[in-house]
Amino acid sequence: MTATLPPRLARLPAAFFSMIMGLGGLTIAWMRAEEILSLPLAVSPWLLGLSTALFMLLAVLYAIKLVKHREAVVAEWAHPVKMNFVPTLSIALILLAIAWLPHSAPYSKLLWLVGTAMHLVLTLHVMTQWMHHSKFEAAHLTPAWFIPVVGNILVPIVGVQHAPAEISWFFYSIGIIFWPVLLAIIFNRVIFHGTLPERLMPTLFILIAPPAVGFLSYLRLTGEVDAFARILYYAALFFTILLIAQLRWFTRLKFFLSWWAYSFPLAAITIATLTMFQHTGDPLFLRLSGILLAIATVVIAALLIRTGIAVARREVCLAE
Repeated sequence: MTATLPPRLARLPAAFFSMIMGLGGLTIAWMRAEEILSLPLAVSPWLLGLSTALFMLLAVLYAIKLVKHREAVVAEWAHPVKMNFVPTLSIALILLAIAWLPHSAPYSKLLWLVGTAMHLVLTLHVMTQWMHHSKFEAAHLTPAWFIPVVGNILVPIVGVQHAPAEISWFFYSIGIIFWPVLLAIIFNRVIFHGTLPERLMPTLFILIAPPAVGFLSYLRLTGEVDAFARILYYAALFFTILLIAQLRWFTRLKFFLSWWAYSFPLAAITIATLTMFQHTGDPLFLRLSGILLAIATVVIAALLIRTGIAVARREVCLAE
């Protein structure tokens, strides 16, 4: 019976690239902290090296999967839930582009160009599936649906360095328009159609990311903390408080790869809070950013360790 099962590589999920989102976000958070707070530490270069190396490893493995198990890739890209995790690959590239900018502008631009083009293609693919489907049900809806479309909101953070501002405004507009649309239907799903499955409960943390990243991109495009920027930041802060208040529910969950959904949103609100301190000088944001940076660092370090244990125990890439 075991011999008839497909190789574990065929079951390697694209969701593994959410690890790069978390590590890349933490790299940028430490980079911003070192810059804004003049920290006598150099944590970010080590994190950047780890993020880049891990991305290269995952990219090679997924490329092999694409060549040897094309049918598994096609099935994943058409799956009503898994398809929303495929764009973690393009978002990982954009985050690496942001993290590499202070070290190599040409390399950052290359990563941004590839990641942005890929993300636009994946956005069109997912939205086409949404518009011409016969398979989606309310049970398939999770905060992971933010990833393909609202993920466009990330593009301007480094896009303003590498391309005309109008291109960044184009991508920002996609993300900011669809954020409230998806937010409304996700709350409809959670309130009226039962709680999320245990495996997908961590994706609730993704609620933090769109307003936090939207705030950061908006500042890159406009350069000021105005009323709209504050609305975005405080929405992200509220979602953070809301989810931390439900910590007892999350600590009961069995480990799944979806635990990495905790990582990038925590890094995003940390970067947003550091940026608020930079623009306002309010010591409240300084203290809050220190707390959030510590939480994000501990959580992502724990996720790395737990994921390593799961890989060693062969608890991932299993048949469902």
